[in-house]
Amino acid sequence: MDAVEQVRSFNRIVTRRVGALEDTYLATGRPLGANRALWEIGAADTDLRALRARLGLDSGYLSRLVAALEREGLVERAPAAADRRVRAVRLTDAGREERARLDEASDALAGSLLAPLGERQRERLVEAMATVERLLTAGLVEVAPEDPAGAAAQACLAAYFAEIDERFEHGWDPSVGIRLDPADMTPPRGMILVARLDGEPVGCGVLWHHGAGIADAKRMWVAPRARGLGLGRRLLAELEHHARAAGVRTLRLDTNRALSEAIGLYRAAGFVEIERFNDEPHADHFFAKALG
Repeated sequence: MDAVEQVRSFNRIVTRRVGALEDTYLATGRPLGANRALWEIGAADTDLRALRARLGLDSGYLSRLVAALEREGLVERAPAAADRRVRAVRLTDAGREERARLDEASDALAGSLLAPLGERQRERLVEAMATVERLLTAGLVEVAPEDPAGAAAQACLAAYFAEIDERFEHGWDPSVGIRLDPADMTPPRGMILVARLDGEPVGCGVLWHHGAGIADAKRMWVAPRARGLGLGRRLLAELEHHARAAGVRTLRLDTNRALSEAIGLYRAAGFVEIERFNDEPHADHFFAKALG
């Protein structure tokens, strides 16, 4: 309860200091939610579904915010260029001018938070804010099993293979490496976990069953923009959880010496280096963990 009270106290001081409690945010005549929607729309032309995922808002509430901005002449809605069945929203010329004013006012507010503090206090506050942002972002990541043939899983696997092809000393040769078909990543033979941030896939991990209480963790990957969030540890823990639930007693994995951060992660998670257990030519290190 001490931790909960600290979070609530933090929320109260932040909402007060940034002006979130006021009917009009930064003297714009609009509440905070409408201004945030305006800013996000200005980041890039987007469809309403993507905007809702980024903001984490109910579709009805977001529609009302966008409609209010549209009545002000700040945004316009039209069919998306790539798919005319999807409604896209973009800033008008007036909207771009208003977003620029919003940026200036936001910079001034940020400056006012820092100005009363001493130099060391400012450094501590900015460092603490960076930590809070990173941890809150980590809490937004959702991890769940998905269809290995689906677009999200395939995008993650393609990014995984592209990265190891670049990082491995001799690249990745799919003609000699162990191949997993979608059926190998579908129950009961296996599964693939996909991590999503703001609706976009940012990581994956595969559980591949061999029977007799043995399974392998494979295809562990985290997108560069999601690194530093502890997502690798979370994916590995989720794979362990699903392995235990399926009756797995020994979870194994292999990796290449170029992936030093992965080797450190596996050792920190309780995996012990063992003798080679497969014929994967790209692997240099082999690990196993007994699951209780």
